[in-house]
Amino acid sequence: MCLVRHDARWTATWKFLVRIGINAQKLFVSQDYRNAGISRYIGGVCAHLPSIPGDEEFLLYTNPQVREWPGVTGPRLRLSPTRLPTLSPIMRILWEQAMLPALAIRDGIDVLHCPLNVLPIASRVPVVLTIHDLTFIRYPDRFHPAKQRYLSTFTRYAARHARRIVADSAATRADVIEAFGISPDVVDVVYPGVDPDFRPIDPDIQSQSDNLASFRARHNLPDHFILYLGTLEPRKNVDRLVRAFARLVRQGLPHSLVLAGGRGWDFEAIDRAVIEEGVEDRVRFPGYVSRAEQPLWYSASDVFVYPSQYEGFGLPVLEALACGTPVVTSATSSLPEVVGAAGLTVNPGDERALADAIASVVTDPVLASSLRRAGPEQASQFTWAAAADGCVHAYRAALGSNLGGASPEARSTFWKPTATSTRSVPGQVRTP
Repeated sequence: MCLVRHDARWTATWKFLVRIGINAQKLFVSQDYRNAGISRYIGGVCAHLPSIPGDEEFLLYTNPQVREWPGVTGPRLRLSPTRLPTLSPIMRILWEQAMLPALAIRDGIDVLHCPLNVLPIASRVPVVLTIHDLTFIRYPDRFHPAKQRYLSTFTRYAARHARRIVADSAATRADVIEAFGISPDVVDVVYPGVDPDFRPIDPDIQSQSDNLASFRARHNLPDHFILYLGTLEPRKNVDRLVRAFARLVRQGLPHSLVLAGGRGWDFEAIDRAVIEEGVEDRVRFPGYVSRAEQPLWYSASDVFVYPSQYEGFGLPVLEALACGTPVVTSATSSLPEVVGAAGLTVNPGDERALADAIASVVTDPVLASSLRRAGPEQASQFTWAAAADGCVHAYRAALGSNLGGASPEARSTFWKPTATSTRSVPGQVRTP
């Protein structure tokens, strides 16, 4: 049976038992640097939430730029954009801490999903918290001191006060449990998905081949190159990639190295590596790559290399796999979960091993062809529909309700089910 609930702020009547509020301040539709990993996570999950059978309605608290969004396709999902200038990090933090708790009460929110590590200290409704990684704890020296202290303090508090925690990978789940002393029973693994435009170029479709050729010409790309795409910072091990590449250059490898992405914290270490290794003429820095062109960058490259020391998930690896690009990545943190047997993994601290793995891909056509076939199949296991299903499970578990529309297959694959209790009326919450 479905109850009818009236909201004084909306003229429409809606028939749902539970209202889920989602802090979507980091959701963007622009093609600039803001539309990065966290924006894709929020967008990918939220676009698929209404397709999960159930009695939930979803209210997205968006920034002032997102007053309309293509993901709104029916009555179960609505936007509530702020008028405050929350594009400023300081203003966003103030809004999250001072305004969001009041908005959640005003709008009758039953569960609040905070998808970026922190929650409002003054929240009076149950919170589901997504923790993407604990880089700021594992590698504190790789962050600005003030930012590291903020993330460490607030994430620790949030993890200990959230009703339910969602982690991007089993590795991150283990980190959260260990670092914050959290009960394993309240931490779910919900893998992110990959957008559908990340797919292999079909050589039999002339328009796709022409588009790739035009892209190559527009960016004056070499015939053969090794690609890194992501933030340029030491934590990503880009300086070590440069030194591994220099080994291959000295061995006669004709490829160039393309380091695509915005410059992050302490990027000077990468510049020093390029100069010290004498490969200035073989390394290209195209800068930030627009979201629309990213699939073409993957498809144009001979191999994608992502030797990061630590990742909560590693979305670029998944996107490269989906495009059918051979992948070399690290055998650490969450990355083996993402790549499976569809790519090569190495110790990120071993330059020689990294160089050897790259060489094996670019000099062995049989291996490269095998990896190109295996990548899309591996990537197909990660979908935004399953991620949305996992989040709905977390919302229901936070309220102590039945799992309802969450599929048995997704439950067995993407999280560990826990015992839950039933809930009949919004606002009556039984603590797990």
